[in-house]
Amino acid sequence: MGVTLPKQYQPLCGKPVLQHGMERLLTHPAIAGVVVALAPQDVHFPALAEALRHYGKPVITAPGGAERCHSVLNALHKLAQSAAADDWVLVHDAARPCVRKADIDKLIAAAERHTAGALLAARVSDTVKCADAAGIVTATQPRETLWLAQTPQMFRLGRLTEALEYVIKNTIPVTDDAAAVEALGERPLLVEGHADNIKITRRGDLALAEFYLKQQGACA
Repeated sequence: MGVTLPKQYQPLCGKPVLQHGMERLLTHPAIAGVVVALAPQDVHFPALAEALRHYGKPVITAPGGAERCHSVLNALHKLAQSAAADDWVLVHDAARPCVRKADIDKLIAAAERHTAGALLAARVSDTVKCADAAGIVTATQPRETLWLAQTPQMFRLGRLTEALEYVIKNTIPVTDDAAAVEALGERPLLVEGHADNIKITRRGDLALAEFYLKQQGACA
């Protein structure tokens, strides 16, 4: 992003990026509360937590870790203090403010019918090339079998905890929670969501997210 303020707290339609996603989770009738993994030096979240109090659901925090998998695992351990191992949990990126309630509905309905859990994803529409270190094409991938993983991703609390502990112990690199579950031999279900469920990574993504929120009627 090239900015001092962390991207999850960048202003977007009058609110921090993180607030948009959290409001969509907190207002969903099937979601009981939210656990947020925070960096130790985070000084911005208390004000946001105060703004979310009126939703009447618990918003608690857990310490962030060195990598995504450590942060999620810390959040799961915190959640295990009040939830059972077979309860469902959803993991969502702080920087995905545009997830639609309808897609959360689809994900929950699909995951509850699939024992390995499920994740939102979007079909790849571009042609995908593989290349070597010099940028020379080595292969063209059949896009019919390729998807872009999104969040939320939904799994049983106990199984996801086991999966993350396994990949961390065995130093298996994973970039999402589904990959950790896959490392145990599970095969999560892909649930097609909208392409506007973007992850804010670069500065220009803020303008794109604002456009999508306006299209959704969530930004004046």
